[in-house]
Amino acid sequence: MEISTHNGSALFSCDESPNVLALQPLWDFVRRREDLIKSPFFPALFNFAIYTAFCLPFIALDLLSPWISVLRKYKIQPQTSPTPQMVVRCLAQSIYHHIVCIFPVTVAHWYWRPVSLPSIAPEVPALLLHFAACLLLFDFLYFLWHLLHHKVPWLYKNFHKVHHKHVSTFAVTTQYASVWELLWLGFFAVVGPMLLRCHPLTEMVFFVFNIWLSVEDHSGYDLPWSTHRLVPFGLYGGAPHHDLHHLKFKFNYAPYFTLGPVIWDSFSGCESNPSQGQPRLIF
Repeated sequence: MEISTHNGSALFSCDESPNVLALQPLWDFVRRREDLIKSPFFPALFNFAIYTAFCLPFIALDLLSPWISVLRKYKIQPQTSPTPQMVVRCLAQSIYHHIVCIFPVTVAHWYWRPVSLPSIAPEVPALLLHFAACLLLFDFLYFLWHLLHHKVPWLYKNFHKVHHKHVSTFAVTTQYASVWELLWLGFFAVVGPMLLRCHPLTEMVFFVFNIWLSVEDHSGYDLPWSTHRLVPFGLYGGAPHHDLHHLKFKFNYAPYFTLGPVIWDSFSGCESNPSQGQPRLIF
């Protein structure tokens, strides 16, 4: 691939990869916000803005479902609904943690690893491959962390119990957790793109989808278009998979996928429950 300039404009040679050209307009749009993206404030603001935007539709469903019966049939636990006070409390804790925890950590990360925006977009196959690898690595790392914090009573009581306060989950319980847990979740999210040296656009796509999947996992709704219904062969558990974990505590330690835990659990004392299609703890 060659780039030349003519009258101050960049011209791409005719052998430019179609896979790059497919994403180049999107990447050019992102790069025009370079000053914002390179700001130390951007990571925390980006995380909170995306998280809040994904939570809002589910908050609306929670507020409307007591009055609209058709919505309740999509609730995984239809007998429960969060109160406005519960939603406000979870949001307030999320704002507090973003200010006192996530923002200082992201500023330190920004200082240690300055943002660099290449001029060329990633190729589509590379983006998809790196995205899938980052998602699988996150799922595996969090599975190990999660299992450990359930098996060791001291870790559960002091760090993970906060997240299990709500047996019936709703969207804003996604980040209702201890600072310790949020820091580890952030580490698991950034370690994959760092190790794979992902393109910044790939990182952003992964972060956005990871936030969405986390929110959907905790939404408490099994909708016709939910992600687990779109992924074939039951490989992705989605909200029903994770809701069962909050309800029973000893099921489904992996956040997203269902095939991996069947393999990984064989090393940790778990087995699949054929009657429910879910991992079951046997120790």
